[in-house]
Order: sequence, then C-alpha cells, then structure tokens
Amino acid sequence: MKIAVFAGDGIGPEVTHEAVRVLQALDLPGLELVEGDVGGAAWRKHGHPLPEATLEIARAADAILFGAVGDFECDHLERHLRPEQAILGLRKALGLFANLRPARVFPGLEDHSALRPEVAGAIDLLIVRELNGDVYFGEKGIRTLDNGERQGWDMMAYAESEVRRIAHVGFKAARGRKGRLCSVDKANVLETSQVWRDVMIEVAAEYPDVELSHMYVDNAAMQLVKSPGQFDVVVTGNLFGDILSDQASMCVGSIGLLASASMAEGTKGLYEPIHGSAPDIAGQGKANPMATILSAAMLLRHSFGREAEAARIEAAVAAALADGVFGGDLGGTYGTTAIGDAVLGRL
Repeated sequence: MKIAVFAGDGIGPEVTHEAVRVLQALDLPGLELVEGDVGGAAWRKHGHPLPEATLEIARAADAILFGAVGDFECDHLERHLRPEQAILGLRKALGLFANLRPARVFPGLEDHSALRPEVAGAIDLLIVRELNGDVYFGEKGIRTLDNGERQGWDMMAYAESEVRRIAHVGFKAARGRKGRLCSVDKANVLETSQVWRDVMIEVAAEYPDVELSHMYVDNAAMQLVKSPGQFDVVVTGNLFGDILSDQASMCVGSIGLLASASMAEGTKGLYEPIHGSAPDIAGQGKANPMATILSAAMLLRHSFGREAEAARIEAAVAAALADGVFGGDLGGTYGTTAIGDAVLGRL
C-alpha cells in the first residue's frame, strides 16, 4: 500500500499533514508514504514544477494524495514552469481520464448552502467528468476570414472508446451508490453528444441493475439548483463537467469540505481537495483540512477497496461537523490542527 504524498504550495503542506495523520491512525497493513515536491516548491528546489524524481515516485505509487499548487510569486514564469503545470503533467503521465467529484451537504450545514436549507439537505451526488477529450483537447486556432475579420475556432470531438471508458466508471460508481445514473449531454444540437448518448445506452445494457436517464446540460444546470436531490451519479464530458462540478460545489456551502479524485484505468488515482493553495493564509494554521481528509477517504475507497476505513473517516468528519467543529470557512474558530485532532478523536 504505497501512497505518494505531494503537499505542494500554500496551505497544501498543512492540510496534507492532517490527512496523513488520519491515514496513519487507521493502522493500515503495509502502509508506505513517500513524499515528493510539486508546484512552486518544486520549482524553487529543482527548477521545474514536476521534477522527474517526483514523476518516478508517482509512477511507483499505488495512489497519490495531492495538496495544492499555486504561487503568485511564480506568475512571471513561462507557462510550462508555472506551479499549475504539475497537476496537468501528472494527469498526462499517469493517464488520468476520469474525475470524480462528490457533492454532499453534511447534516447541520444546510444553512451554509446558497440554496434553501430544505433543498440543500437533499444534495448527495457524484459527478463523473471525462478529462482527456472534448473541446479542450481538440484542434483549435484563430483564422482570418475573407472579410478580414478574425475568427476563433475549437473542435469538439469524442471517440466511442473514450465515451465507453468513462461510462463504465460512472456505471460502476452508481452500482455502489443508489443505482441511478444521469448522462448529461446536448444531443439535440451536437453530433458529439449524439455519439455520447448512443454509447451510454449501449454500455447501460451491461448494468441492468443501474437506472439510466439522460438530460440536456442546460436543464441539468437548472435542476442542480432547483432539485439536486434527484441526482445520484452524473456522467458527462469535459466541458460540461467542468461547469457542472463547480456549480455543484457551490451548492454545498464551502469548498473546504470538497474532495475529488482523478482516476486512471484500473485503481490508480490522484486525490486532492478542490480548493486552491490559498497563499493568503498559508502557514497560519487557519486552513480547513477536511477536504483533504475526505480525499484520503476517497483514496482508500477507490484505489484500495477499503470501504470500511473510508466510511470511518467520513463518519468522523460528519461527527465533528455535527459537534460544531467549524473552520474559518464555515464561520468557526477551529484551526487546522484542531480540526485534525477533532476528526482523529472521532474515528
């Protein structure tokens, strides 16, 4: 059970430290933690945000626990040397193609959501986003038309194999949850989405125990606000998933509680909080580590099949929140270490 720990920049080292404490408290057999440098911290030490030594650690590990990258002092660097390139480089090198982002409102936190409490309380969903295709990675450019006007263009495309691969991730996730999967597309307008929908229907035949539904992305955006409790697992492409996952995260109440996973084929994955490096509070012990602790729970569940231990961590976080253990992001006074202690005490 080899886990690479890449703390990164800003509050990254503080929040990953608390998540590591939780992992160590579980007495997992064969647990091995290996640290590596990424982001601005790596650039300062090695001249690159993702040194080859760090890549080797990542390749040799079964899973990666990632903190955060981002350092305003590196904004002057060429794009390929900026801290954010570390996460992009890891995605490419490890073949990470599926982003899993759960969104759940913990009991007692309904008032922190932007939605009405009775609506927010029903949120418990998982967005599965394809990471490697779609308009983000298609051909693109800027051309000059015959009339001299500039025109920007981007090609949106999905191959059947790309859709099939992410579909299986979504259906397997739904099978382990409430058994419902909603595929989000724009098949009434886009040929890309028609292929997406056709493949989703085809793959659904292999999962008769999972209920498949379809929704256009504009309606899905509305329903996430109007009636989010209807969703269990949402599977969608890169562009739509980028937007919907951020929308869902804001319905929860604080990004300090939101974890995510980026998975390769098989069980290898990179797990990280969705928040950034927050350099304005770095080193002050103010950051909420719960999202990183919950990322560690996802790591145990998806990379090692340790459902019992993952559930223990999630229950401990929920219990701490129920007892009023709030960080500054939730209007509380608990600091990073105190929150970690509170979760450890409730494992």
